[in-house]
Amino acid sequence: MTRVVIAAFEAEFRRYRGLAEAAAAHLTWPEMRVALDPEVNSVAVITKHVGGNLRSRWTEPFTTDGEKPWRNRDTEFIDDFADREAMAAAWNAGFGTLFDTLAGCADADLSRELKIRGEPHTLALALARSATHTSYHCGQIVQTARVLVSRAGREWKTLTIPRGGSEAFNRGMRFEAGR
Repeated sequence: MTRVVIAAFEAEFRRYRGLAEAAAAHLTWPEMRVALDPEVNSVAVITKHVGGNLRSRWTEPFTTDGEKPWRNRDTEFIDDFADREAMAAAWNAGFGTLFDTLAGCADADLSRELKIRGEPHTLALALARSATHTSYHCGQIVQTARVLVSRAGREWKTLTIPRGGSEAFNRGMRFEAGR
């Protein structure tokens, strides 16, 4: 059972999830609920939407449509969380569903058909769409957190290579690789 491509998708989902979670860790619970603008979603709302989307898309994807009848997408944009733990539960439920489904897939499944809102997709296309959708929203979480931390006058811990740090980072990578 070859899983080169499936494992690559799993790794990217984990990477973006980690960036979003690290960014959110900078925020207090009240800050998680702040929208930067009336037409922009808060971090809490984005996590709810991502969790709902992943749960719907990756629950029995080969036998049911990816847009489940039990999903109410519009309510994903309403922050009705009791606390941070409830928000994390919605986020984790989505990622848990995704990873549980992918654990049973191999690269040979990439051409299998599934449907999203009645539209046929290969597993490869559905994964590409899901990964880009998820990374888009994870980027929103990072950016929103960065702005809120800055507004509060707190220090931001860089999640990737800091500005001006590319050369040192690349040197370290070459050293680790033995070059």
